[in-house]
Amino acid sequence: MEYDSIQDNLEDLLAKAGGKVSILEEQIDVDLQVEFFEIVNKELKRIENFEIFDSIKQLENSDLSFDEKKVLLVRLSNTKSVEDYRIIQKFIEKAEGDIRSWAILALQHARIGLESDLLDEEQVFISTGLGGHGECLRYFIVGKLKIQTEFSESQKKVINNEFEQAFKEHNSKIESLSYVNEFITLIALIPIQKPISEVINVAISEANNYGDFLIDDYLVTNVKLLNVKDIQSYFKKRKFNSKSKN
Repeated sequence: MEYDSIQDNLEDLLAKAGGKVSILEEQIDVDLQVEFFEIVNKELKRIENFEIFDSIKQLENSDLSFDEKKVLLVRLSNTKSVEDYRIIQKFIEKAEGDIRSWAILALQHARIGLESDLLDEEQVFISTGLGGHGECLRYFIVGKLKIQTEFSESQKKVINNEFEQAFKEHNSKIESLSYVNEFITLIALIPIQKPISEVINVAISEANNYGDFLIDDYLVTNVKLLNVKDIQSYFKKRKFNSKSKN
């Protein structure tokens, strides 16, 4: 997704929600999320004819197919019932793999429905492939050296210090920082209200005060973690003096 599109979409959501947003914290595949909400929309039309009967036993039934469990979890998430919310919650304790990810989406969806009813106000649910924490979204960020094919120890020290300080000053948190050949990769939490470029540009600028070794361009996504091949492909296509961001 283009950087401007990420920021525009977030600003639109915040404006509509009046600041009342709920962020999915788990890292769940985006395709799985899309499938979940497609089924949610279909099942909403059938909710009046849906009756809960020993739902937890149905979910734990080994004879029930994966697809049948997915539909049942969606139906439970649509009822706006505390009892059904607890059923999903209990199921998550034992679930594994994709069905657990699906159940987490169902629990979040059920919680939003319950809170909207209890508080009598709509809430906006924000979910990305990399999830988030509290009022922050998680991003995968990549920077690149201008000339060398790998970072020197002094450059690493500068980046470690300057990036940590820059992110901290913007109420953001670097969860991990790695060096792969000529690339620096970060996983970071940034407040949803904070322009992403504001944080990253400051970090790069501060590091470049000690040798001007990083290009101004960078890659940022909240969809998934990228491998080296994806990263190399991105930078190969870019003009390094460009100010546009992904």
